[in-house]
Amino acid sequence: MSKAKTESKNTKKETTGNVKIYIMGSAYEVPATLTIMKAMEYAGYKFTRGSGCRAGFCGACSTVYRKEGDFRIYTALACQTMVEDGMVLTQLPFVPADKPTYDINNLTPSANTILRFYPEVARCLSCNACSKVCPQDIQVMDYIQFSLQGQIDKAAEESFDCVSCGLCAIRCPAEIPQYHVAELARRLYGKYLMIAPSYLDERIKEIIDGKYEDGFKELMALSKEKLEERYKNRDKE
Repeated sequence: MSKAKTESKNTKKETTGNVKIYIMGSAYEVPATLTIMKAMEYAGYKFTRGSGCRAGFCGACSTVYRKEGDFRIYTALACQTMVEDGMVLTQLPFVPADKPTYDINNLTPSANTILRFYPEVARCLSCNACSKVCPQDIQVMDYIQFSLQGQIDKAAEESFDCVSCGLCAIRCPAEIPQYHVAELARRLYGKYLMIAPSYLDERIKEIIDGKYEDGFKELMALSKEKLEERYKNRDKE
């Protein structure tokens, strides 16, 4: 997820003091400045699963919640969503969506390849529930339609920011595992359809020949402070 998107998810009118939230049915008072994940830890919960990068990139912290006085069910990633007073929370350790087994090396990027492994794509109702629930603001329904039409390149491009949280699948009335469909589309595109840069083979040969070994050794010998300084002062395009 881009930094701008992450910030937009977290940006809201600043609240001070504590708020009351409900975790797995129990009430807790937590600082209003915390994300859902940090609030749960503040309340004494220890994450043994359902947490990863903590930055909106891995999709491991899928969350379902309600707001006080609101009939809707909301979904989000716990690491990038701020707590609200009266929020009733539950964590999803994983989404039990079916994923077929295939060898990408034995596939061909034909119009029917995705349908072969995910025939349920043809059941798409175009309700757009998957797009509405996506914490990355991806147009999920669009890439499912591209997959149905055999437009693998467009499906891969549209789903590029997917972090495989699985929230789309739990809201889909057609029971399509959208994020697994997207994964296959991107794999097919990356292996068979994407045009490799002209310099790729040359750069790989340079790495194999050890051209950059001295540079790697120099970086490995630097302290954390020196690495941070080097990173901040790097040449930027």
